[in-house]
Amino acid sequence: MTGRGKGEAPEAAGGPTRHTPVLLSAALKALGAADGERYIDCTFGAGGYSRAILQSADCRLLALDRDPGAKSFAAALAADYPQDFRFRESPFGALAGVAESEGFVPADAVIFDLGVSSMQLDEASRGFSFMRDGPLDMRMSGEGESAADVVNGYGEAELAEIFYRLGEERRSRAIAKAIVKRRAERPFERTLDLAGLIASVLGRRHDEAKHPATRCFQALRLYVNDELGELVEGLAAAEAILCPGGRLIAVTFHSLEDRIVKKFLTERSGWKGRPSRHLPVTGAEAEPSFKLMRRKPVEPAPDEIAANPRARSAKLRAAIRLDSPAWPADRQALGVPAIRGRITKH
Repeated sequence: MTGRGKGEAPEAAGGPTRHTPVLLSAALKALGAADGERYIDCTFGAGGYSRAILQSADCRLLALDRDPGAKSFAAALAADYPQDFRFRESPFGALAGVAESEGFVPADAVIFDLGVSSMQLDEASRGFSFMRDGPLDMRMSGEGESAADVVNGYGEAELAEIFYRLGEERRSRAIAKAIVKRRAERPFERTLDLAGLIASVLGRRHDEAKHPATRCFQALRLYVNDELGELVEGLAAAEAILCPGGRLIAVTFHSLEDRIVKKFLTERSGWKGRPSRHLPVTGAEAEPSFKLMRRKPVEPAPDEIAANPRARSAKLRAAIRLDSPAWPADRQALGVPAIRGRITKH
């Protein structure tokens, strides 16, 4: 599980720390920070992006994060930039309302640094990692159903679908069957217990480049936090609140996230506005709402990957908001699997 790519580095919000964002230079280049503008960092984390942006121009910045652990980093940054920095503990799916209440509409740029952070992975008590023993939790906000609730309470078919659709795990049915059989004896409460069960089903040679539990742990995390649905809501909100000329920047870390961001931007930029360039344009076709900064994503250089292996799968996509109405956003049309709301507990 790659995560949000925070690795060993000397600084981030609040001074010396071991967290730094991936593709920071590329993000700042795409942002083109200027004095007097208003920016929104939708995934604050330890504040690496926010601090770098505030240092680059005389601007105002609003940061969001639903993880309560981000508040201490936000407090440190607020002490350094009391007039220019605001923080809200909120999922970015609520971006539109938060930005409106904080006076950040219209915004000049919205940035997403997606996935799970190293802070979350490295804290065993959060239950995100299959490499550290901890409670099987995975909730970013600490609220709602935990991963243990899902693993111990959902039916075999539902578990298999979660693993297949959100983890792209080919042996999802075998894993779900083994989970249901084992939990009849005792429930799953710890991360290493579940990771060990998955490894016993798949074997260590299932995927030599990854731990056997990688895909299932990713799937549970995405499901518990509704991360893909939140992403669609956040992108749609960004489209609605950006001013003409505003920039949308997104850094992704796995294929499901990247497909959604890519589809969202390519469709709205006109590259895939209709099935074929040979077909006529109809009156119902929406006008492009974005212009891509570049068609292919920016990826980390070898030296960045060497310094921070979690950066290896990162991709940065960026686009400029045009002066046209926002498009309607449909979760399924943008690639969010239709699982939530259809799952039934047993």
